[in-house]
Amino acid sequence: MKKRIALVTGGLSGEAQISYKSAVTVGNNIDTDKYAVYRIDINASGWWYEPVHGEKTKVNRDDFSVMDNGNPVHFDAVLLCIHGTPGEDGKLQGYFDMLNLPYTSCDAATSALTFNKRYTVAVAAFAGIHVAKSLHLFKHTPVSPADILKQLQLPVFVKPNNGGSSIGMSKVNKTEELAAALEKAFKEDNQILIEEFISGREFTIGVFKNKGEIMVLPITEIITHNEFFDFEAKYQGKSEEQTPAQIDASMKEKLESAVKRVYEVLNCRGVVRIDFIYDTATQQPFMLEVNTVPGQSEHSVIPQQVRAMGWLLKDFYSAVIEQAFH
Repeated sequence: MKKRIALVTGGLSGEAQISYKSAVTVGNNIDTDKYAVYRIDINASGWWYEPVHGEKTKVNRDDFSVMDNGNPVHFDAVLLCIHGTPGEDGKLQGYFDMLNLPYTSCDAATSALTFNKRYTVAVAAFAGIHVAKSLHLFKHTPVSPADILKQLQLPVFVKPNNGGSSIGMSKVNKTEELAAALEKAFKEDNQILIEEFISGREFTIGVFKNKGEIMVLPITEIITHNEFFDFEAKYQGKSEEQTPAQIDASMKEKLESAVKRVYEVLNCRGVVRIDFIYDTATQQPFMLEVNTVPGQSEHSVIPQQVRAMGWLLKDFYSAVIEQAFH
Protein backbone atom coordinates (compact mmCIF):
# COMPACT_ATOMS: atom_id res chain seq x y z
CA MET A 1 0.00 0.00 0.00
CA LYS A 2 1.25 3.46 -0.87
CA LYS A 3 1.42 5.93 2.01
CA ARG A 4 -1.19 8.67 1.66
CA ILE A 5 0.42 12.10 1.85
CA ALA A 6 -1.45 15.41 2.16
CA LEU A 7 0.53 18.09 0.30
CA VAL A 8 -0.69 21.19 2.13
CA THR A 9 -0.26 24.57 0.44
CA GLY A 10 -1.76 28.08 0.37
CA GLY A 11 -1.88 29.95 3.65
CA LEU A 12 -3.37 33.13 5.03
CA SER A 13 -0.54 35.61 4.42
CA GLY A 14 1.13 37.43 1.53
CA GLU A 15 3.50 34.48 1.23
CA ALA A 16 0.74 32.25 -0.19
CA GLN A 17 1.95 33.05 -3.72
CA ILE A 18 5.33 31.48 -2.83
CA SER A 19 3.58 28.49 -1.22
CA TYR A 20 1.77 27.64 -4.46
CA LYS A 21 5.04 27.75 -6.42
CA SER A 22 6.72 25.52 -3.83
CA ALA A 23 3.85 23.01 -3.98
CA VAL A 24 4.29 22.67 -7.77
CA THR A 25 7.98 21.75 -7.43
CA VAL A 26 7.36 19.39 -4.53
CA GLY A 27 4.33 17.78 -6.18
CA ASN A 28 6.25 17.21 -9.41
CA ASN A 29 9.08 15.48 -7.57
CA ILE A 30 7.38 13.16 -5.08
CA ASP A 31 7.98 9.45 -5.72
CA THR A 32 4.50 8.33 -6.81
CA ASP A 33 5.59 4.68 -6.66
CA LYS A 34 5.81 5.09 -2.88
CA TYR A 35 3.26 7.79 -2.11
CA ALA A 36 -0.28 8.72 -3.10
CA VAL A 37 -0.38 12.53 -3.00
CA TYR A 38 -3.47 14.62 -2.25
CA ARG A 39 -3.24 18.39 -2.68
CA ILE A 40 -4.87 20.44 0.09
CA ASP A 41 -5.26 24.21 -0.27
CA ILE A 42 -5.80 26.19 2.94
CA ASN A 43 -6.87 29.75 2.15
CA ALA A 44 -9.23 32.50 3.37
CA SER A 45 -12.24 30.74 1.79
CA GLY A 46 -11.65 27.44 3.62
CA TRP A 47 -9.71 24.16 3.58
CA TRP A 48 -10.03 22.38 0.23
CA TYR A 49 -9.03 19.07 -1.32
CA GLU A 50 -8.16 19.69 -4.97
CA PRO A 51 -8.14 16.42 -6.94
CA VAL A 52 -6.33 16.24 -10.29
CA HIS A 53 -9.72 15.57 -11.92
CA GLY A 54 -13.08 16.68 -10.57
CA GLU A 55 -14.44 19.33 -8.25
CA LYS A 56 -12.65 20.55 -5.15
CA THR A 57 -14.29 19.50 -1.88
CA LYS A 58 -14.03 20.65 1.71
CA VAL A 59 -11.62 18.98 4.13
CA ASN A 60 -13.25 17.43 7.19
CA ARG A 61 -11.48 19.37 9.95
CA ASP A 62 -12.66 16.92 12.64
CA ASP A 63 -10.01 14.41 11.52
CA PHE A 64 -8.33 16.09 8.50
CA SER A 65 -9.85 13.57 6.09
CA VAL A 66 -11.19 14.09 2.57
CA MET A 67 -13.64 12.33 0.27
CA ASP A 68 -12.15 11.05 -2.99
CA ASN A 69 -14.54 9.52 -5.54
CA GLY A 70 -17.00 8.86 -2.73
CA ASN A 71 -14.40 7.18 -0.49
CA PRO A 72 -13.01 8.66 2.73
CA VAL A 73 -9.23 9.19 2.75
CA HIS A 74 -7.26 9.39 6.00
CA PHE A 75 -3.65 10.52 5.66
CA ASP A 76 -0.48 8.83 6.87
CA ALA A 77 1.48 12.10 6.95
CA VAL A 78 1.35 15.77 5.98
CA LEU A 79 3.94 17.40 3.73
CA LEU A 80 3.79 21.08 4.66
CA CYS A 81 4.26 23.65 1.89
CA ILE A 82 2.76 26.72 3.56
CA HIS A 83 5.08 29.68 4.12
CA GLY A 84 3.78 32.10 6.74
CA THR A 85 0.66 31.54 8.83
CA PRO A 86 -0.83 29.00 9.61
CA GLY A 87 1.77 26.50 8.32
CA GLU A 88 5.04 28.01 9.55
CA ASP A 89 4.04 29.50 12.89
CA GLY A 90 2.99 26.35 14.78
CA LYS A 91 -0.79 26.66 14.38
CA LEU A 92 -1.26 23.73 11.98
CA GLN A 93 1.43 21.75 13.79
CA GLY A 94 -0.54 21.98 17.03
CA TYR A 95 -3.69 20.85 15.21
CA PHE A 96 -1.87 17.86 13.64
CA ASP A 97 -0.35 16.97 17.02
CA MET A 98 -3.86 16.81 18.50
CA LEU A 99 -4.86 14.42 15.70
CA ASN A 100 -1.65 12.38 16.20
CA LEU A 101 -0.87 12.93 12.51
CA PRO A 102 2.83 13.02 11.46
CA TYR A 103 4.07 16.03 9.48
CA THR A 104 7.29 17.11 7.82
CA SER A 105 8.14 20.34 9.63
CA CYS A 106 9.36 21.41 13.07
CA ASP A 107 6.96 20.83 15.96
CA ALA A 108 4.47 23.45 17.19
CA ALA A 109 6.78 24.96 19.83
CA THR A 110 9.81 25.30 17.54
CA SER A 111 7.67 26.62 14.66
CA ALA A 112 6.11 29.29 16.90
CA LEU A 113 9.49 30.24 18.35
CA THR A 114 11.33 30.50 15.02
CA PHE A 115 8.47 32.45 13.42
CA ASN A 116 9.26 35.15 15.97
CA LYS A 117 12.60 36.52 14.77
CA ARG A 118 13.47 38.20 18.07
CA TYR A 119 12.82 35.12 20.20
CA THR A 120 14.82 33.01 17.74
CA VAL A 121 17.94 35.16 17.99
CA ALA A 122 17.53 35.40 21.78
CA VAL A 123 17.48 31.60 22.20
CA ALA A 124 20.33 31.18 19.71
CA ALA A 125 22.44 33.80 21.52
CA PHE A 126 21.77 32.05 24.84
CA ALA A 127 23.29 28.92 23.27
CA GLY A 128 26.42 30.78 22.16
CA ILE A 129 25.45 31.46 18.54
CA HIS A 130 26.62 34.88 17.25
CA VAL A 131 23.71 37.24 16.45
CA ALA A 132 23.40 40.96 15.64
CA LYS A 133 22.56 43.48 18.36
CA SER A 134 18.82 44.18 18.09
CA LEU A 135 15.70 45.83 19.49
CA HIS A 136 12.19 44.35 19.64
CA LEU A 137 9.39 46.93 19.34
CA PHE A 138 5.62 46.62 19.76
CA LYS A 139 3.02 48.79 18.02
CA HIS A 140 1.19 49.46 21.29
CA THR A 141 4.38 50.82 22.92
CA PRO A 142 5.90 53.35 20.49
CA VAL A 143 9.61 54.17 20.74
CA SER A 144 10.98 57.27 19.03
CA PRO A 145 13.70 57.05 16.35
CA ALA A 146 15.96 59.09 18.66
CA ASP A 147 15.57 56.54 21.49
CA ILE A 148 16.22 53.67 19.09
CA LEU A 149 19.45 55.27 17.90
CA LYS A 150 20.63 55.70 21.49
CA GLN A 151 20.73 51.90 21.68
CA LEU A 152 21.71 50.86 18.14
CA GLN A 153 24.19 52.21 15.61
CA LEU A 154 23.33 52.94 11.97
CA PRO A 155 22.99 51.32 9.54
CA VAL A 156 20.19 49.08 10.78
CA PHE A 157 17.66 46.67 9.28
CA VAL A 158 14.01 47.18 10.19
CA LYS A 159 11.72 44.21 9.58
CA PRO A 160 8.40 42.70 10.67
CA ASN A 161 9.10 40.32 13.52
CA ASN A 162 6.83 37.53 12.30
CA GLY A 163 6.88 37.96 8.53
CA GLY A 164 8.83 36.26 5.79
CA SER A 165 10.12 36.67 2.23
CA SER A 166 11.61 40.06 3.28
CA ILE A 167 8.15 41.71 2.93
CA GLY A 168 8.07 45.05 4.80
CA MET A 169 11.84 45.12 5.36
CA SER A 170 14.09 48.18 5.00
CA LYS A 171 17.75 49.04 5.38
CA VAL A 172 18.20 52.39 7.12
CA ASN A 173 21.43 54.30 6.54
CA LYS A 174 20.37 57.78 7.74
CA THR A 175 18.49 58.98 10.82
CA GLU A 176 15.77 60.66 8.75
CA GLU A 177 14.91 57.33 7.02
CA LEU A 178 14.05 55.50 10.24
CA ALA A 179 10.49 56.76 10.83
CA ALA A 180 9.32 55.67 7.35
CA ALA A 181 10.96 52.25 7.80
CA LEU A 182 9.17 51.74 11.13
CA GLU A 183 5.85 52.65 9.51
CA LYS A 184 6.46 50.23 6.61
CA ALA A 185 7.28 47.31 8.93
CA PHE A 186 4.34 48.03 11.26
CA LYS A 187 1.98 47.74 8.27
CA GLU A 188 2.93 44.04 8.08
CA ASP A 189 3.07 43.19 11.78
CA ASN A 190 2.39 44.67 15.21
CA GLN A 191 5.89 43.66 16.32
CA ILE A 192 9.10 44.65 14.57
CA LEU A 193 12.78 43.83 14.91
CA ILE A 194 15.56 46.37 14.39
CA GLU A 195 19.03 44.89 13.94
CA GLU A 196 22.44 46.45 13.56
CA PHE A 197 24.00 45.90 10.16
CA ILE A 198 26.89 43.43 10.01
CA SER A 199 29.33 43.87 7.17
CA GLY A 200 30.20 40.60 5.51
CA ARG A 201 29.19 37.88 3.07
CA GLU A 202 25.65 36.49 3.14
CA PHE A 203 25.02 32.75 3.11
CA THR A 204 21.93 30.58 3.31
CA ILE A 205 22.16 26.93 4.24
CA GLY A 206 19.67 24.06 4.06
CA VAL A 207 19.82 21.38 6.72
CA PHE A 208 17.71 18.27 7.31
CA LYS A 209 17.76 14.91 9.04
CA ASN A 210 18.24 11.71 7.08
CA LYS A 211 18.02 8.40 8.97
CA GLY A 212 18.67 10.23 12.24
CA GLU A 213 21.76 12.11 11.01
CA ILE A 214 21.83 15.91 10.57
CA MET A 215 22.89 16.61 6.98
CA VAL A 216 24.03 20.05 5.82
CA LEU A 217 23.28 20.83 2.17
CA PRO A 218 25.88 22.63 0.00
CA ILE A 219 26.19 26.27 1.13
CA THR A 220 24.77 29.06 -1.06
CA GLU A 221 26.24 32.56 -1.13
CA ILE A 222 23.76 35.35 -1.85
CA ILE A 223 25.14 38.20 -3.96
CA THR A 224 22.37 40.78 -4.27
CA HIS A 225 22.13 43.57 -6.85
CA ASN A 226 19.87 45.49 -4.46
CA GLU A 227 21.12 46.99 -1.22
CA PHE A 228 20.03 43.87 0.65
CA PHE A 229 18.34 40.52 -0.07
CA ASP A 230 14.79 41.90 -0.30
CA PHE A 231 11.64 40.43 -1.90
CA GLU A 232 12.69 41.67 -5.35
CA ALA A 233 16.15 40.17 -4.98
CA LYS A 234 14.71 36.88 -3.68
CA TYR A 235 11.95 36.30 -6.19
CA GLN A 236 12.45 38.64 -9.15
CA GLY A 237 15.99 37.87 -10.22
CA LYS A 238 17.75 40.82 -8.57
CA SER A 239 20.40 38.60 -6.99
CA GLU A 240 22.90 35.89 -7.80
CA GLU A 241 23.04 32.65 -5.85
CA GLN A 242 26.27 30.73 -5.96
CA THR A 243 25.87 27.06 -5.03
CA PRO A 244 28.17 25.70 -3.76
CA ALA A 245 29.69 28.90 -2.38
CA GLN A 246 33.31 29.69 -3.22
CA ILE A 247 34.73 29.65 0.31
CA ASP A 248 37.79 28.24 2.04
CA ALA A 249 37.76 25.17 4.29
CA SER A 250 37.84 27.20 7.53
CA MET A 251 34.79 29.31 6.60
CA LYS A 252 32.91 26.21 5.39
CA GLU A 253 33.62 24.38 8.65
CA LYS A 254 32.50 27.36 10.79
CA LEU A 255 29.26 27.78 8.80
CA GLU A 256 28.42 24.04 8.84
CA SER A 257 29.16 23.81 12.56
CA ALA A 258 26.93 26.84 13.26
CA VAL A 259 24.03 25.53 11.16
CA LYS A 260 24.10 22.13 12.91
CA ARG A 261 24.24 23.84 16.30
CA VAL A 262 21.22 26.03 15.50
CA TYR A 263 19.28 22.98 14.22
CA GLU A 264 20.02 21.11 17.47
CA VAL A 265 19.48 24.02 19.88
CA LEU A 266 16.11 24.94 18.38
CA ASN A 267 15.05 21.25 18.21
CA CYS A 268 14.34 21.44 14.46
CA ARG A 269 12.81 18.71 12.33
CA GLY A 270 12.39 18.34 8.58
CA VAL A 271 14.21 20.59 6.13
CA VAL A 272 15.13 24.02 7.49
CA ARG A 273 17.01 26.91 5.88
CA ILE A 274 19.16 29.14 8.07
CA ASP A 275 20.55 32.51 6.96
CA PHE A 276 23.93 33.85 8.09
CA ILE A 277 26.22 36.83 7.61
CA TYR A 278 29.89 35.88 7.80
CA ASP A 279 31.38 38.89 9.59
CA THR A 280 34.59 39.95 7.88
CA ALA A 281 35.89 41.67 11.04
CA THR A 282 35.53 38.78 13.50
CA GLN A 283 35.74 35.93 10.97
CA GLN A 284 32.60 34.43 12.54
CA PRO A 285 29.15 33.49 11.18
CA PHE A 286 26.26 35.53 12.63
CA MET A 287 22.82 33.91 12.43
CA LEU A 288 20.12 36.11 10.89
CA GLU A 289 16.99 33.94 10.88
CA VAL A 290 15.56 30.44 10.60
CA ASN A 291 13.02 29.35 7.96
CA THR A 292 11.26 26.17 9.06
CA VAL A 293 9.26 25.87 5.81
CA PRO A 294 11.79 27.13 3.26
CA GLY A 295 10.82 27.96 -0.31
CA GLN A 296 10.89 25.02 -2.73
CA SER A 297 10.00 26.69 -6.03
CA GLU A 298 12.20 26.14 -9.07
CA HIS A 299 14.01 29.39 -8.24
CA SER A 300 14.44 28.56 -4.55
CA VAL A 301 17.68 27.75 -2.82
CA ILE A 302 16.82 24.30 -1.38
CA PRO A 303 16.25 22.58 -4.77
CA GLN A 304 19.54 24.14 -5.99
CA GLN A 305 21.40 22.80 -2.96
CA VAL A 306 19.89 19.32 -3.26
CA ARG A 307 21.01 19.08 -6.89
CA ALA A 308 24.48 20.41 -5.96
CA MET A 309 24.73 17.58 -3.41
CA GLY A 310 24.14 15.11 -6.25
CA TRP A 311 20.71 13.98 -5.08
CA LEU A 312 17.52 13.80 -7.09
CA LEU A 313 14.69 15.90 -5.66
CA LYS A 314 12.59 12.74 -5.67
CA ASP A 315 14.99 11.02 -3.24
CA PHE A 316 15.26 14.16 -1.11
CA TYR A 317 11.48 14.50 -0.65
CA SER A 318 11.27 10.78 0.15
CA ALA A 319 13.86 11.32 2.92
CA VAL A 320 11.91 14.32 4.26
CA ILE A 321 8.62 12.39 4.26
CA GLU A 322 10.15 9.31 5.92
CA GLN A 323 11.68 11.45 8.67
CA ALA A 324 8.16 12.53 9.68
CA PHE A 325 7.49 8.96 10.84
CA HIS A 326 10.47 8.91 13.25
